[in-house]
Amino acid sequence: MPRHEHPPGSAADWLARAKSDLSIAKMPLPEGVFYEDLCFHAQQAVEKALKAVYVHNGWTFRYTHDLDALISGLRREGLEIPESVVEADVLTRYAWEARYPNVGEPVTPEEHGEAVRQVEVVVAWVQAQIIED
Repeated sequence: MPRHEHPPGSAADWLARAKSDLSIAKMPLPEGVFYEDLCFHAQQAVEKALKAVYVHNGWTFRYTHDLDALISGLRREGLEIPESVVEADVLTRYAWEARYPNVGEPVTPEEHGEAVRQVEVVVAWVQAQIIED
C-alpha cells in the first residue's frame, strides 16, 4: 500500500488496537483455534504498536506487515530502538506464513508463549515512548 500523508487515528488509537490484538493473542487456546491464529494477532499487535510511534511523532509509514521495515524506518528517523524490540521482527512470519495451511511448520505452545512475551516488550516500550513526550 502507498504511504499516507496523515494516517487515520491518534497514537493512542493505534496503541489501543495493538493492546486489543495482544489480548486476543494471550487467550488460552479456544477449541478449534490454531496457535498460528493467535500468533497472527501477536504480529498485528507489534505492527500497530510500532505504527503508533510513527503517528505520535507525525512520521509517515508504509502500510506493511514487515516489522523489520517498520523498525528500520523508525531508526532512519533517528529513534534508538532497544534490541529487545528489534527481536520482535521475527513475528513478521505470522502475518502471512502461519495464516495459511501447510505453508510453514505448526506453531508450538512454546513459540506462542514467546510471541506473546515479545509483544508485551514492544507494547511496553511504545507506551513509554508515547507517554514520555
